[in-house]
Amino acid sequence: MPSTPVRIIATGLFTPDQSISNDELVASYNAWVDQWNSDNPKAEPKHHSSSAFIEKASGIKSRFVLDKKGILDIDRMRPRLPVRSDDELSIMAEMGVKAANQALDKAGLQAKDIDAVICAASNMQRAYPAMAVEIQSALGIDGFAFDMNVACASAAFGIENAIGLIRNGARRVLAINPEICSAHLNFRDRDAHFIFGDVATATILEADEGAATGESWQIIDTRLKTLFSNNIRNNFGFLNFPCDDLDLSDPDTDKLFKQEGRKVFKDVVPMVSSLILDHLKDNGFAGTDLKRMWLHQANLAMNQFIARKILGRDPTPQEAPIVLDTYANTSSAGSIIAFHLHRDDMAVGELGVISGFGAGYSAGSVIVKKAA
Repeated sequence: MPSTPVRIIATGLFTPDQSISNDELVASYNAWVDQWNSDNPKAEPKHHSSSAFIEKASGIKSRFVLDKKGILDIDRMRPRLPVRSDDELSIMAEMGVKAANQALDKAGLQAKDIDAVICAASNMQRAYPAMAVEIQSALGIDGFAFDMNVACASAAFGIENAIGLIRNGARRVLAINPEICSAHLNFRDRDAHFIFGDVATATILEADEGAATGESWQIIDTRLKTLFSNNIRNNFGFLNFPCDDLDLSDPDTDKLFKQEGRKVFKDVVPMVSSLILDHLKDNGFAGTDLKRMWLHQANLAMNQFIARKILGRDPTPQEAPIVLDTYANTSSAGSIIAFHLHRDDMAVGELGVISGFGAGYSAGSVIVKKAA
């Protein structure tokens, strides 16, 4: 019996109203470096950062955040996000609901039209109750929900899970990617303090059975891959609580995001390039058949290398759109932001691929075709 075809019919995007430029971030970091060097004269001195270094290393020029003031305060250097009571909507759920409502509006749908919610993100605000269940409740959806985490590839893995739910009877699934990345970033780490931003995205999928509810992006096929690597890690979790040596003020703490950037680049570029090329080939396509690549927005050079490998030539800005210059790395949400903002010019029948990749290593490829 053939599998039920599935399509994407709408997306939503919540963007915080605060943004930090490279110049602002560097000014704060360098002021902290000067203070730290003064307070620790016998230690190996820490070095200044610069906007030119950040842009050359990543392509990032600015990032949206939930709290700018706390991040730039050199005595704090982390966002100030007050604890909400259990009776209040959590921050992550609030972001997810805003992105979800935008997607629902675009599709002309209501909560009663959705059967399931998946919250797929790199870091959950709490262990339980599931963030997805809170989002489901806030939206008034009668169905079920669950959380999942495959780091920066979570959106692709969420789409795969949504497809499975639809093929098992769900009418429509809402996949949410809320990312408060500024809360797991060490802003005292010169090699990482500029990488992440905050955002939330939403994607609605439904069974492809005739007229689409909203847009119609036919999902041709999906493919997932994971390989274990220590080169991207975040060690913060509940098992830190019983530890006696937890000190998040330590500029060299390993309990927040850290990565071996050069090793990640060397490993991930060929992994993702091969994944997408093999995925296309197995579905009867070549890289040159792609009109658009909505790639994970982690690093400009990485995206350019992957796109070049797939196309066999340098990509145009339209073929591999970049949003990391203003959004920075938003983990699982990055590829969906690119898809959300850069698809209106696609013609019916044109082919594209949505791909997320990151810690794990984890990677996902979603081949889509504009159907209506």
